[in-house]
Amino acid sequence: MWPVDRLQRQAGDCAPSVDAPLILAGRDGRRRVVIAAGPTAHALGLRAGMSISKAQALVPGLRIEPADPQADLESLERLALWVMQRFSPIVAVDPPDGIVIETTGTDHLHGGEPAMLEALIGRLSLSGITARAAMADSWGAAHALARFAADPVRRTEPGATEMALAPLPIEALRLPPATTEALRLLGFTRIGELAHQPRAPLTRRFGPELCRRLDQALGILAKPIAPLRPEGLIEIRRNFADSIAARETIARYIGKLVPRLCLELEAKGVGARRLDLICIRSDNQIEAVRVGLAAPQRDPKHLTRLFCDRIETIAPGYGIETMTLTATLTEPLAQKQADSLLEPAQPDLSGLIDRLVNRVGQGGVYRIAPVASDVPERSTRRIPALAEPTGAGWPGHWPRPARLLPRPEPIETMALLPDHPPNWIKWRGIRHRVLRADGPERIFGEWWKRDAELSAVRDYFRIENEAGERFWIFRAGDGEDATTGSHRWFLHGFFG
Repeated sequence: MWPVDRLQRQAGDCAPSVDAPLILAGRDGRRRVVIAAGPTAHALGLRAGMSISKAQALVPGLRIEPADPQADLESLERLALWVMQRFSPIVAVDPPDGIVIETTGTDHLHGGEPAMLEALIGRLSLSGITARAAMADSWGAAHALARFAADPVRRTEPGATEMALAPLPIEALRLPPATTEALRLLGFTRIGELAHQPRAPLTRRFGPELCRRLDQALGILAKPIAPLRPEGLIEIRRNFADSIAARETIARYIGKLVPRLCLELEAKGVGARRLDLICIRSDNQIEAVRVGLAAPQRDPKHLTRLFCDRIETIAPGYGIETMTLTATLTEPLAQKQADSLLEPAQPDLSGLIDRLVNRVGQGGVYRIAPVASDVPERSTRRIPALAEPTGAGWPGHWPRPARLLPRPEPIETMALLPDHPPNWIKWRGIRHRVLRADGPERIFGEWWKRDAELSAVRDYFRIENEAGERFWIFRAGDGEDATTGSHRWFLHGFFG
């Protein structure tokens, strides 16, 4: 839906309702045809390539806007640059409505491939962009799966490309329409039907394009990605007369590239927040390593160490011919006054955080910040480890446990209603006798968020067992009125 989404985003608040049927019109020779159709128009049966007169006859009151392929391409390139800055250093445009991303070496920063796909689709959806994504061993396979199998995400395991492509229609191979029509006349409808056919007759009948597209989809024939590079990007390149492959050699040249890049960063008064090392091998394959930073940096020793920690992820193959180091994301970084002799130096945790983040991913290192909510599971949120203080404080009128369970777990109890704590609890098959208890602390539901919480109540108690273990438990409901909750008991956290 890229052309339609671009038009709607460009119109902003002035855009008509998305429920109104919308098409974009262009020309195919002398014919005026549908170039793209919005979701409502698509649901009503309008398709790209249909004549405008037929579309108007099928859907009265149809909104028609002129198509602008050049603006679509320029906006797609800007979107690809945004993806490059946030997800992967190797990104290219796949016109008219696609973006191809090489994720090798960067997916770990986002919690793995599935989490990376979900994050990408989620961010695009929040921006008003309808998107589907697929991850496969080859560009051709990902292209086909994203358009004909993803809903909205499809991920294939390594080595399972042929099985995933077999049920897809032959249109997924990016063949000319005339070739597709001729194949259908011969009885071929699926990619699996073509995969094991003798190649010589196919080449004689349709030329080399058919087998080339099939091999690209199956990963037999590589199609290198020419990554986008915006103007003004700070980049250092090194070409080698003889290919390099040893880890020690790679580390030595990283140590030469990083100081040169840091000099460029210093000259522009910026620090790097994200760095990309791209290695082009002699077989034209690309190996990429992305390093994220918690704060703007241009310290050569620190940056060199981060890249050297990731050398084991680089597969040099028969050798690396070119290495490129790029500061993909930068921020202003002014000179700082050195600490005086009278004031103790403030500890700098950015180096430790950078090393941890680049090993376990961005989602594994964070701080907890308070949220203005009395409901315990809604009272915190994750923020970056070195983020500025949010200004919110923790409530001090009631003690809170050091550890909350991911979700409250049901327990068995015996207690007098409505305000007495239990005499004992049974959790995960183990019975605990209650020696001391404090409470109840009553927490009301947030009725402004959900109607179901209009009369909801929880009564929390702090209890201690014979072994000195302290638990945080609650009863759903006030102990008298059934509309306030189920009156079941739950364990929610632990003290100490």
